[in-house]
Amino acid sequence: MPREGQFFELFNRHAAFIVEGGAALEELLRTYDDVSARESRIARIQEIERSADKVNHETVALLHRTFVTPLDRDDIHRLISRMDDVLDLIQDVAEALLLYDIQRLTPEASELANFVQRCCERVKVAVAQLSSMENAASTLKICQEIDALESECDRVMRAAVSKLFRDESDVKQLIKLETVYELLEEATDRCQDVADVIEGVVLENS
Repeated sequence: MPREGQFFELFNRHAAFIVEGGAALEELLRTYDDVSARESRIARIQEIERSADKVNHETVALLHRTFVTPLDRDDIHRLISRMDDVLDLIQDVAEALLLYDIQRLTPEASELANFVQRCCERVKVAVAQLSSMENAASTLKICQEIDALESECDRVMRAAVSKLFRDESDVKQLIKLETVYELLEEATDRCQDVADVIEGVVLENS
């Protein structure tokens, strides 16, 4: 029975999609005034999420047919599931913009999307280092960086919501934007979830 399988390769493929999704989301929100490109950028995010979903299913299928795995089986399942949650949230943001027919965004929304992108980039680096416990110290440092970014994003989100309640007179627009802010912040939460799984694996195996 195969021992290593292709688990680390699959993790890295999925992490690459996470970075693509984060970058696509940041571009979408930063250039949201470009109405002509809006729907195509949302469609691109949906396409990335579907591609990552296939990697998730492939990983779970490999887990079922591999007798001896390089990491604890529960950790493998937990890691790929938490990684998939990141892209689910990125897709949720994009779909909320479309479903709620949001025509204008604030600079704060773009700032929050930038936090998502930065967290996604660090997730990819941490995942790439997971195949060797010689990278333990560096990997734990990246996990701490993700945690710090998530905390800062949470602070920015709360300030953005406060500003929204002060400045936005259109109640419908207020509710829509607040939802978008919360989804963006939740995407960084999911990146932190990935970091927590990675941190646990490193501490257990190093």
